Amino acid sequence: MKLPFWVRKAHKWIGLVIGVQALLWMISGVYMTVISLDVIHGDHLAHVSDASLNPHTQRIDLAQIGERFPQFDSLKLKTFLGKEVYEVAASGKTHLVDAATGTLLSPLSRDLVLARAKELYQGEAEVRELTWVTKAPQEVASRAIYAPLWAVHFDDRANSTLYFSPQSGELLARRHDLWRLFDFLWMLHIMDYDTRTDVNNLLLRVAAGVGLAFALSGAWLVFYSFRRRSAS
Repeated sequence: MKLPFWVRKAHKWIGLVIGVQALLWMISGVYMTVISLDVIHGDHLAHVSDASLNPHTQRIDLAQIGERFPQFDSLKLKTFLGKEVYEVAASGKTHLVDAATGTLLSPLSRDLVLARAKELYQGEAEVRELTWVTKAPQEVASRAIYAPLWAVHFDDRANSTLYFSPQSGELLARRHDLWRLFDFLWMLHIMDYDTRTDVNNLLLRVAAGVGLAFALSGAWLVFYSFRRRSAS
């Protein structure tokens, strides 16, 4: 049998193998280009902005911080729920201390986290549920966000969830249904069905190689058909 026969046969079977994945690449690619990354990141769900510090506010002596946290790594004065707090990093953990009274706020109580979530949330929906998470779900664990943490779920159309650090009150992640769909399609796009982060995995490289073989065999067949017509 001649070479064109084998090339056509190979092209057909390669197309059957790679066709489904190529369709998934196209669908996921369209979604990623149509939906703005700002929307996917959930910037519209919650805005974090520190209020200005008042230079005339009475604060505890920093020596008290040193006594409570000997050899702390860093110290930052910021606002939290309308009042000034010291954010102290010590022994691999972050602690919040009321700058006026010296009261240790962390780990944050349920009420404080709920107030923080309502302060940052930009929608009009009510909180549906507030949960203490001891094992980070896939939607945040894949982004190197570790438990324990607080998850505040809002009763809006997008099923929005805000994740907070129980130590610092930091907003760790914004999640909603458009993000979740993006994450699912991203998994299909890069063919990493485990962590959804490895864009250089073996399966993707094999699929890309097969796709290249499909394209090259198709290009050869097009060249061959034109050459054959010219000869005839």
